[in-house]
Amino acid sequence: MRKNIILVILLLGSHGIISFGQEIPKVKIGDLAAFIQKTDKPLVVNFWSTTCKPCIAEIPYFQEKVKAFAADSVLLVLVSIDMRANYPDKIRDFAKARNFYAPIQWLDETNADYFCPVIDSSWSGVIPATLFINNKTGYRYFQEEKIKPEKFEEILRKLVGR
Repeated sequence: MRKNIILVILLLGSHGIISFGQEIPKVKIGDLAAFIQKTDKPLVVNFWSTTCKPCIAEIPYFQEKVKAFAADSVLLVLVSIDMRANYPDKIRDFAKARNFYAPIQWLDETNADYFCPVIDSSWSGVIPATLFINNKTGYRYFQEEKIKPEKFEEILRKLVGR
């Protein structure tokens, strides 16, 4: 049941239905991995933190570029890896103040050696980190650093096959 609720939150939030005051569910890496494997839409999963300046800088243009790909049903999910003390209030307030409207999840994990390889075997734990995946086409790309707007759009085009 919990997994279904998380999926509904992700899907509704990706279409702009969740407001700026959104609830931020916590998710375990297994649940997130299952969602990533099962989604039938092109998916962008961004790992970020309220203390990561490059993360904060790229989220606004990630949201805008993904909005431009609405016809392709691209989903953007922001996965916070903030410390437990920041969940949920600081993360929610931080996101609201910066108009982060994409659905946000908080990763309820503390061992990066465990959760990083679940997302990508090359992930050292550095953030920002972003996974692009399209299960219908088999496209998969992972980047462990800030992505410039032009490159982000280029990757989105590959993600949707344009």
